[in-house]
Amino acid sequence: MPFMNFMNITRAMSDENRVRILMALRHHQFCVCQITAFLDLSPSTTSKHLSILRQARLIEGRKDGKWLYYRLSDSSESYEMARQAIEWIERSIGDCSVIRKDDDRIRKILESEREMYGVDGCDVSDEFHSLAVHSLESVD
Repeated sequence: MPFMNFMNITRAMSDENRVRILMALRHHQFCVCQITAFLDLSPSTTSKHLSILRQARLIEGRKDGKWLYYRLSDSSESYEMARQAIEWIERSIGDCSVIRKDDDRIRKILESEREMYGVDGCDVSDEFHSLAVHSLESVD
């Protein structure tokens, strides 16, 4: 089991977008539409990345109505290995320009949401959960 956990974690961390998701989730939980917006990817591509991270038990999802929110995992049997992997990523690239730029983009998305809806994070309205609302075109 430890060998397979290790292989799943290293496979999950072998993609730039998945590492960017992990770094974003180190400070905040996000709904899929927010992750899609900050990565500027298609929803299906984002979902595939999230699925791989979830299979590696690096992240976990929480359903709220019809919306799915993700955060770093803290309850899996491979938690210690996952925690160490995420700490390694943060030590290695936590201050690089890509991650700083992502942090800035996320901050702008969250500020835009607070201004538009007066909430922190996603609301439950269909309008709020559209990619148009989270579009980086409106916050860049």
